[in-house]
Amino acid sequence: MDSAVLLDLLGNENRRRILRLLAEKPCYVTEISEYLGVSPKAVIDHLRKLEEAGLIESTTDDQRRKYFRITRSLRLEVSVSPYGFGAKSAYPASNSLDMSGRCPHLSIEAPDGGESTDEIADLAAEYGRLRELDRELSVAKRWVHGRVEDALAEIDERLGTEADSRFYAAVLAALAETDGSVEAVVDEVGAPEDAVVDALRRLADVGVVTHERERERFRIR
Repeated sequence: MDSAVLLDLLGNENRRRILRLLAEKPCYVTEISEYLGVSPKAVIDHLRKLEEAGLIESTTDDQRRKYFRITRSLRLEVSVSPYGFGAKSAYPASNSLDMSGRCPHLSIEAPDGGESTDEIADLAAEYGRLRELDRELSVAKRWVHGRVEDALAEIDERLGTEADSRFYAAVLAALAETDGSVEAVVDEVGAPEDAVVDALRRLADVGVVTHERERERFRIR
């Protein structure tokens, strides 16, 4: 689902409260109305929007009472910083996803999702390991964000705050990963050649990179 749609949908406090309630147990309209302190009509409108978005679904019991429950797990991340704003949403990956080689910067010892776990004790132990892994990854992500912010702040200090620090950071990363030719940097960054050349010249002017004119290569100092 588009993250902008989710942000608009979850911008309403009552819809957020409905999801918090449904995360605890399935509920019917009267229960939700009493919990929120709003009319059943208003609750039905919120439920309709959440259901249309695919976040919840309804089932009917033997007394023909309609219960609502959350359909599936969804993660929404919002990033706000002096260097950008972004939002992204993602559904959990299948437990058959092969993690080997996907996280070269981390050593992840995840349980094998392909093996059945019949004992409650085994399930509890796996749940505990996954919760600990989630906490560790959260700390690692915060650390990465902090280092990214530091790098962009350093670029701002060198080039001035009017510069597009993320673009310059991408150019520098491309220099580190390629032979330093303009063509290679353009391919890596995916930007117009004149914009890349202007960035490289400005980085050379402030002494961040050197320009090997005889080979037409740029190098990070």
